[in-house]
Amino acid sequence: MAEEVLIEPNGKSRGHLTSSLLAVAFLSSFGSSMLYGYNLAVVNSPAEYIKDFYNQTIVRRNGSGVDKETLTLIYSVTVSIFAIGGLVGSLTVGIQVTRFGRRGTLVHSTVLVFIAGVLMGFSRLCGSPEMIIVGRFIIGIHSGISLSVVPMYLGEIAPKNLRGFLGLVPSIFICIGVFIAQILGLHEILGKEEHWPLFLSLVVVPPFIQLMLLPWFPESPRYLLMEKQNIHATITALKWYSPKSNIQAEVEEMQEEQRSLSSVETVSVLQLFRDPSVRWQLVTVLVVNAGMQLSGIDAIWFYTNAIFENAGIPAHQIQYTTVGTGAIEVIAGLIGCFTIERVGRRPLMIGGFSFMGVCCAGITFSLLLQAHVSFMRYVSVACVVGIIAGFCIGPAGVPFLMTGELFKQSHRPSAYIVGGFLNWISNFTVGFVFPFLQMSAGAFCYLVFCGVCVGVAAYVFFIIPETKNKTFVEISQMFASRNACEIENQPLGITDQLGLKKMNGYGALVPGDVDKVDRTEK
Repeated sequence: MAEEVLIEPNGKSRGHLTSSLLAVAFLSSFGSSMLYGYNLAVVNSPAEYIKDFYNQTIVRRNGSGVDKETLTLIYSVTVSIFAIGGLVGSLTVGIQVTRFGRRGTLVHSTVLVFIAGVLMGFSRLCGSPEMIIVGRFIIGIHSGISLSVVPMYLGEIAPKNLRGFLGLVPSIFICIGVFIAQILGLHEILGKEEHWPLFLSLVVVPPFIQLMLLPWFPESPRYLLMEKQNIHATITALKWYSPKSNIQAEVEEMQEEQRSLSSVETVSVLQLFRDPSVRWQLVTVLVVNAGMQLSGIDAIWFYTNAIFENAGIPAHQIQYTTVGTGAIEVIAGLIGCFTIERVGRRPLMIGGFSFMGVCCAGITFSLLLQAHVSFMRYVSVACVVGIIAGFCIGPAGVPFLMTGELFKQSHRPSAYIVGGFLNWISNFTVGFVFPFLQMSAGAFCYLVFCGVCVGVAAYVFFIIPETKNKTFVEISQMFASRNACEIENQPLGITDQLGLKKMNGYGALVPGDVDKVDRTEK
């Protein structure tokens, strides 16, 4: 870990990756983001066992079972109720991050996971399918919260030159969560009928570790300074995350952003939609977050086994093929994480969505031709792998990162509410509708996802500027001309006029008029 302060040619400090930043990124992603990936895939392997449990319970209660379509409907509710919970959780993000802070929200929300784990783990013992559904709903609430709060937290503590790298760490852990669920779902591990309640309830382990360790780390410095006006806590947090960084430059950048805000109060969702200064940023959030889920990735994750079965893969080989795709997800996520600060956000988004679109079209044609050409079944598997790889390289994490980058402090929580709402409602739509769409449209259903991927890639290419290595104020200024408005630069109030002076190599804040130099001059 380098201890020196890195200076860019323009004179601004350049943050360095520290053990504290990595620890917070790993802890928050491991205890929160990873659960989202795990719960996407955990229902895949034991699907038939859970359906049998539902049917046996209905027979015991009513004396007769239900037909295949009704059972498919009940199981679709079990799968997609996770997204409804996520939707509910995402709508509470603004209130929670304002009241408890970013780190505090992650810590408080862990109680939801423990409740959900108990319900799902004891569902078979109690003979209650409703406990599974309620547990999936509650764990969905937690994922709805964490899917927005983790990237918000990491984006605010990260130096601008590391914001992309740290911002994609949660997406890697989402892929790891999917991979772990696929590994544990193997018949040799927890894939047997008697193990599925334990399989579902293992979600309690990562949040327990997070709950033990994350409270020892500081809150977001931006939150402490700009929303809580806690000067001493801000300095402590900055020194914790970047021990030898230029504290003066860090605080001045926050002050510059604070001066550009018309209000330091968090704006509501309604105010966000009415604010013309963020019109195109808001449209961008709507497009990329909806496109991320409507790209078809959730259909691939929820119903991987069924897709491989339809592709003609022998039943005993499907579970191993699925695990192989999980390993590719992790590798692709790592590639995106380690290249984003070199190539930027736009290439990962454009390339990822475009490649997914090509692969969606490829699945359609391979499924249509596999009855006549035997090797086409392997083409369809390759296309599934391609969709997953294309998604994990960029579209899996960049939309959450961009949601935080495109907005300043006062607008950021509401932006995450809007992005989260669209993300989860799209997730629910795909998870609930896809099995019926597949039954009615057959192979052609993937052409719908192809059109969405191509459309989002085109939007990113023509509309979204590159935000790599830019401050939040600089990003807002890039959108100012498109929004046909100017960035406000209001003076700080009396209580916010902070002076800076050097002290023992660090920056120390002192109140009053010690330093009257315009903070916008760099």
